[in-house]
Amino acid sequence: MSESRGKGKFVRYYCTAGNGMEPFLTDEVKRKLAAENVCQMPGKVLFSSTETIDKIIELKAAERLFLLLKHDSPVRLPAHTSPGKAASVLQSALFGDRNQWTSAVMTWSRLKGELADKQITVDASSLVRDEISEREERRGSAKQMGEEERAHVETGKSAGEQREEESKTRRLKSADVREAHTLEKKRKKEMVQRVDEFSSDEDKGQVLKKKMKMVGDVTEDNEEHAKTNRVEDKALLQPSKIKPGFTSSDPVTFRISCKCTGSLSRCFSSTQEVNKVIGLGLGRLLGWKTDLKNPQLEVSVYLSDDHCLLGIPLTRLPLANRSYIKTTGLRATVAWAMASLAQIQPGFCVVDPMCGVGTILMEAAQENKGACFLGVDIDDRQLQKASENLKFAEVGNRIHLLKASSMMLPLPSASVDAVVCDLPFGRKFGNKANMAANLPVIVTEMERVLCVGGTLVLLLSPQLSFVLKKLLAQKQDTGPTSNLGTKDETGIQDCMSPSLSSKKQQTVQIHQGVKSSPTQETDTETGLHLRLPPAISSLKHQATLRVSLGAIDGLIHKYVKSDVR
Repeated sequence: MSESRGKGKFVRYYCTAGNGMEPFLTDEVKRKLAAENVCQMPGKVLFSSTETIDKIIELKAAERLFLLLKHDSPVRLPAHTSPGKAASVLQSALFGDRNQWTSAVMTWSRLKGELADKQITVDASSLVRDEISEREERRGSAKQMGEEERAHVETGKSAGEQREEESKTRRLKSADVREAHTLEKKRKKEMVQRVDEFSSDEDKGQVLKKKMKMVGDVTEDNEEHAKTNRVEDKALLQPSKIKPGFTSSDPVTFRISCKCTGSLSRCFSSTQEVNKVIGLGLGRLLGWKTDLKNPQLEVSVYLSDDHCLLGIPLTRLPLANRSYIKTTGLRATVAWAMASLAQIQPGFCVVDPMCGVGTILMEAAQENKGACFLGVDIDDRQLQKASENLKFAEVGNRIHLLKASSMMLPLPSASVDAVVCDLPFGRKFGNKANMAANLPVIVTEMERVLCVGGTLVLLLSPQLSFVLKKLLAQKQDTGPTSNLGTKDETGIQDCMSPSLSSKKQQTVQIHQGVKSSPTQETDTETGLHLRLPPAISSLKHQATLRVSLGAIDGLIHKYVKSDVR
């Protein structure tokens, strides 16, 4: 659905969102897309925007993106309405305006063309970059072999020994070449699948043939020529090449995905019957053909006592599936929401004391290019997965990892600007530690390393949330009986600067043999020196938000550290 407004052309969309994520998505579409007519409802956000589709699919808080076909008041039927009468009323309410549907299909076709154009260009650039990288690696291997041969001569090895090592090297190189060819075939196969999804049948062969030829022709001396080819390829999938209209000789294939609740659902025997009624009505209206297995488009229908909502999905995969995350941990949309609550600014130093595979840090780094990040974890396996994720996402230069305990962070007091952390619930990942018992010490450490005015964002289970609220309430009732201005006790040098951090100071050096101060006690099980929590908390509560994590809900808490002196 589109409408003219001033210079641009507004298109109506809606996105689905997890429970509790709707306010984050509403704020994001207004801030990033300058969206208008924003309407928030449970699990969905509707909006109008003139932004290009490639920018809209970059939304971080959304699950899926749809072209909005219809948003109307609910379909109401009298009690004891017959199934035939109910079907007639429903079809009349949904398909009263044929022009509305044909216009929507035109808009959908144009947007899919723009998505295909973007995807093909990105894939081509990636293939060219990979090809050049492989050739550079081969040159490096050849150079290394030459140096090894010179070394053999210098060390006076026998001819037999040299031939044996050369034979071994050739076998290894042959294996590397076979592996490279296998990877190249896999990339080309993925390329074919992407082209199949977005392009029309008559364009697929041309696009693929030209793209593969472009990759094969790239050499050291013709990289500029490859860039020219990529520009030419963009013309292959312009909206004009994707059929804007559909005739009776070329019917659109479709399927209906319906969710029907409330009083309307009681007029039909099942959801499948509602799907059939809607499908028959749409087929008669536009001459479309039902295809449940491989349709050209899918029409999503939501019918309830509150509203009637119809849309067409614009992407095959959810927007929440991040292409830059190799190993998933916390759901990316929730991780992004937590990072957004921290209000990270350029130059900030951000720490996740229990970083796991690094999802929160990667989401924060994608949105905040001018900040530096530190991930801390005590588990070697989690740190290894986090390291692989950072390399895959190409953000390793701004995110650093450190093995340490969250109960004794090797960081100076008041040295970081934001702490963002998902405390383990003990469900997905096993944890022998009693998180409820350790929570006072963990939160105290986070509070200590935060500078005044810094932000603490925590994701807790409902049980841990109750423990935290009780803990902070007790601290407030105790009164200022201790001095929070404790000295640096960890012996750390050349770390992040206490004064809102500098990106040049990113090296962490942990000195061994740290002595326990009078404000510490030793854990008999782990042998760690644990700081005793101060009698009063400087953390001031800002917000608590409940979000869905799938099987259970989590609570996001936001605090700001104040000066209690």
